[in-house]
This record gives sequence, structure tokens and C-alpha cells, in this order.
Amino acid sequence: MKKLIMIALFAGFLTVTLTSCREQKTQKEAVIEEMQDKGADVKIKDDGDKIKMETEDEKAKIKTDDEGNVKIKVKDKE
Repeated sequence: MKKLIMIALFAGFLTVTLTSCREQKTQKEAVIEEMQDKGADVKIKDDGDKIKMETEDEKAKIKTDDEGNVKIKVKDKE
């Protein structure tokens, strides 16, 4: 009985530990993935510091400065 309780506790501990280590997407990655799913034309400049994406309905710009700050602009075309 004691062995069964220890196995259950160990299995529960492993389950909690492994599920909490999932990678979270950044806002930048989420915007890029969303625009690619919509079939956007992607233009990358300055080794990835400037990314421009454009569909028929939307434009998105992602800019990373020297300090690592990210600016994201998404606009509807109208």
C-alpha cells in the first residue's frame, strides 16, 4: 500500500513538472504566425530587426531596437 501511494505521488509530481515547462509564444511570434496563416508577404530587413508583413486586408510591422525592445504595429487597410 505504501509503495502504491509513493508511485502515485511521484507520477503526480512528474505530471505537474512536465506540463508547467511548456514554451510560451511571445507577442512577436504570435503576430508573425497569424500573418503567415493569412498568407502575408513577409519582408525581413537588418538581420531580422525589421519585419514587414502585408496581406490584402492588413499590414503589420515589427521593429526591434538595439536594446531588445520590440514595437509591433498592426493596421487594417482602408
